[in-house]
Amino acid sequence: MGTPGDWTVERLAGALGAEISGINLQDLVAGNEAGIAAVKALLLEHKVIFFPAQTLSVDEHVAFGKRFGTIESHPHLKNPFTDNSEIFELAASRGGVADEWHTDITFQKNPSILSILKMVKCPSVGGDTMWTNLNQAFTELSPPLRALCEGLSALHDAHPHGHPEKMAVHPVVRVHPETQEKALFVNEHFTRRLVELSASESRTILDYLTEWVKNPRFTVRYRWTPGTIAIWDNRCTQHFVLNDFEGERIIQRVTVVGDVVEAAVQSPWQPWTRQGRASAATRLDRQLNQYLRERETASSD
Repeated sequence: MGTPGDWTVERLAGALGAEISGINLQDLVAGNEAGIAAVKALLLEHKVIFFPAQTLSVDEHVAFGKRFGTIESHPHLKNPFTDNSEIFELAASRGGVADEWHTDITFQKNPSILSILKMVKCPSVGGDTMWTNLNQAFTELSPPLRALCEGLSALHDAHPHGHPEKMAVHPVVRVHPETQEKALFVNEHFTRRLVELSASESRTILDYLTEWVKNPRFTVRYRWTPGTIAIWDNRCTQHFVLNDFEGERIIQRVTVVGDVVEAAVQSPWQPWTRQGRASAATRLDRQLNQYLRERETASSD
């Protein structure tokens, strides 16, 4: 699929990211199938893409998101200003900034496929967002560590949103359903535990992996202007907001959901939990045990 001749694509970093100009996204909202196909192709190639100086209304933003799949509002957070259940809105002056590296809502069984963000208002300096390429992060691990990670799964939860009971287990290494590339799929915000390792082993390996993906070589940093639309592929990226600004920063986001997380290989190991009498150390296994009990109950119903 080629890029329409009047679009200009500028690569932003070696690892990922491109800015596209010469396009009015309003033209793609209603029925431009070739334009939507071109956007999808650019997203697969660059993983995160930016369209500056757009004027999508809230309704057009929602309609644009629906061209990519089923959309869903945030499962836990409420909008401060906009009364539309299909938009997730975050105002930095009235809430937190997403200043931990993460992939969106990985605590769900079928997390986000992609996100479409509109920068409504932003400071003149600061509040940039960074993305990292999880395919490259996996590829540049040593072969022994790649092999270990491919056999592991990880427990994710919604503790940052006040819901630690909302949990899901995903493979540590997943396969992108369209490109077939392998990617690390753990993040510091939502991932709690490597399931097949002991708690202390998990902490060591997971801490290493969540720091590794932050390597500047894997990243792009974007400076916002009001009206910019960004689309990123949650199946192969993480992102992070720099909390270095004064004033109000308002974003609106449409989230396309329904991802099926496919493991690179099926794990040959069972979940690890401490055996024997309860002790102070068993607290580190309580959440995993709770998840395993709930899964066993659900499967027997």
